Amino acid sequence: MPDTPNPPPAPPPLTVAASLVAVQGMVLLALAVVEIADVDPDRRAMGLSTAAFFAAYGALLLVAGWGLWRRTTWSRGPALITQLIWLGLAWNIREHAVAAVTVAVVALVVLAGVVHPDSIRALSGEEPEDPGE
Repeated sequence: MPDTPNPPPAPPPLTVAASLVAVQGMVLLALAVVEIADVDPDRRAMGLSTAAFFAAYGALLLVAGWGLWRRTTWSRGPALITQLIWLGLAWNIREHAVAAVTVAVVALVVLAGVVHPDSIRALSGEEPEDPGE
């Protein structure tokens, strides 16, 4: 097997963003389980379709978090769109201040991490700049 060089690790802002996106995915998977456990027999189709949506979206976010950590460019799109959705969610639940602030802060940290210049450079495949030059 030929020696393949290991790519440099993802920059810290991208690593933080990837981790938080994966946590968001796990939260959605947990919500899917809760939804299945609490399905109302009179609205079974709605409960199961909601659970399926949460599970699929949670799985997508887990894969996107893994992709960000591995520095794949496709993973930036789902991560960014999700943060915009979560910011809207934070606004909608603003009467529950702790939850709204938590959701908004996480979304803003992920947005900052994904659009950080080091993250953009890592996701585009460019080599990091040498600070000594």
